[in-house]
Amino acid sequence: MSTPSSSIESVLVENRVFEPSAATVASARISGMPAYEALCAEAAKDPQAFWARLARENLGWHKPFTQVLDDSQKPFYKWFADGQINASWNCLDRHIGTPVENKTAIVFEADDGAVTRVTYKELLARVSQFANTLKAMGVQQGDRVVIYMPMTIEGVVAMQACARIGATHSVVFGGFSAKALQERIQDAGAVAVITANYQMRGGKELPLKAIVDEGIAMGGCESIKKVIVFQRTPTACNMVAGRDVLWHEAIAGQSTECAPTFVGAEHPLFVLYTSGSTGKPKGVQHSTGGYLLWARLTMLWTFDLKPEDVFWCTADIGWITGHTYVAYGPLAAGATQVVFEGVPTYPNAGRFWQMIEKHKVTIFYTAPTAIRSLIKAAEGDEKVHPKNWNLDSLRLLGSVGEPINPEAWMWYHRHVGHERCPIVDTFWQTETGGHMITPLPGATPLVPGSCTLPLPGIEAAIVDEQGNDVPNGSGGILVVKKPWPSMIRTIWGDPERFKKSYFPEELKGYYLAGDGAVRSADRGYFRITGRIDDVLNVSGHRMGTMEIESALVAKTDLVAEAAVVGRPDDLTGEAIVAFVVLKRARPTGDEAKALAKELRDWVGKEIGPIAKPKDIRFGDNLPKTRSGKIMRRLLRAIAKGEAITQDVSTLENPAILEQLAQNN
Repeated sequence: MSTPSSSIESVLVENRVFEPSAATVASARISGMPAYEALCAEAAKDPQAFWARLARENLGWHKPFTQVLDDSQKPFYKWFADGQINASWNCLDRHIGTPVENKTAIVFEADDGAVTRVTYKELLARVSQFANTLKAMGVQQGDRVVIYMPMTIEGVVAMQACARIGATHSVVFGGFSAKALQERIQDAGAVAVITANYQMRGGKELPLKAIVDEGIAMGGCESIKKVIVFQRTPTACNMVAGRDVLWHEAIAGQSTECAPTFVGAEHPLFVLYTSGSTGKPKGVQHSTGGYLLWARLTMLWTFDLKPEDVFWCTADIGWITGHTYVAYGPLAAGATQVVFEGVPTYPNAGRFWQMIEKHKVTIFYTAPTAIRSLIKAAEGDEKVHPKNWNLDSLRLLGSVGEPINPEAWMWYHRHVGHERCPIVDTFWQTETGGHMITPLPGATPLVPGSCTLPLPGIEAAIVDEQGNDVPNGSGGILVVKKPWPSMIRTIWGDPERFKKSYFPEELKGYYLAGDGAVRSADRGYFRITGRIDDVLNVSGHRMGTMEIESALVAKTDLVAEAAVVGRPDDLTGEAIVAFVVLKRARPTGDEAKALAKELRDWVGKEIGPIAKPKDIRFGDNLPKTRSGKIMRRLLRAIAKGEAITQDVSTLENPAILEQLAQNN
């Protein structure tokens, strides 16, 4: 951690407040702020009793736990360690014999619009059959299995089947390169890969199996014994004799009944790789019991899930959001959910709104990046504006993946939620396993751009470099002071990196989220200001990049998207560089200079002269992964004039880098 020991200045002020409606409060699981405060008080009074009660009420245990928290080897915390459990049983078998067994578990909409529905009873049969297939191939409890799949029912089946037999899965996003795949196979020591011949995205057939072959051929993947290939499209792919087998041939003749393998609550359910600041992937390891408890609880609390809800989280299973709020949380809670294979802009940018109308979605959970791109599309083409579809089924909206800027929040509120749907702006991370700071729809007054308050049992705080609390209104480092059940257990194969990354000694043993944040002076609400390494130090003033980005995007007549980074500057120490996508054609020459001046003046008015970008570059887009994440590391390199040497094959639009590099 290399941030200077001074506070991060908070420069944005947001005064708009939206109270929950009386009807929402009345019907909510956590009804009103007194109910929220009572849960927080219960957790503060006796944390172990609080978590034990929730674990017993929300999960089915094969062998009940007697020990709640073992903190004898901090920061390697253990939860419910002597209990035995199975994640798949809790997601599927527990519903058999109840009305949920014949309820639709997944409404799958393919890229081309074809719809498949699967009940809980049918999903259990499919998971059991595939679990038997894995066992027949020699996959055993404790083995690691890499899943490199399209966003299909089979992807969820593969994850659940691994959990059913006690194998640890590691899902790799289907947009990652052969090199990224090879690194993850090698690090995990995986014994098998589950993939597909191709995936369909935006009407295009994209190879998966060929990338698996390329990755394995790079070497270091000798642990792989089997590659199972789901035939998503009719197109043939290369099959290696003795190693590769087609999914439909492998499951033929396998029983649709498979007794779950009950494992200790601390058994690794999955390892999910996330890039560190160096670019070297970190295998975030999650437990079975603690993780599953929080996945189910946050479905019930944050989304206030009702039996009749149709839940749609747009995230891919390759990310933590797709793990917790597609593969595990909704199923553990007995929800009906939509799973979507395609992209939000195919065949046009009205796809999301069309699907909400078609499937009568009640809870919609997506990323600010998607929202901003759909705002841009709707303002450029009236035909894809959400007003053209009936969105009356919606009762709750959610935001995930990064802080949502206030103006995007307001558009979402007005045009998608029709000013009647609460927005749960959820802060959490791959490492936390589930939501940490978020509004509760029936309790929390909403403030655009703020994730508001921590969930009960989560002791979040903002501290300085020595771990001391900073006063409300002052920015600092976001930490969590006490352990919670769904927290990261370790970095796979690298416990020292785990301790150094997340529990640095100088922060009193607190969990370091890696984000800067500020609490409002009036309500104590949290607002995330960006990653700690995205704090700019301009002439001694420390500002979060997120606040400058929000100010730029607040110029709603002009700016669609913005990303801000810093570069070294002899005069000010660091200079602000803004990459901006406009709601009009990319300007050049004198027009670009005039618009850059207009935006600098705007930021000066919104925040102050110190926050004016020194350099503004216009692009047709920003460099994003296929999941929509902006690659700020690449932008920092461009701002410094450095050559791009890292792998860019995971980018949705690699050509944009050259455009931004030339745009001086």
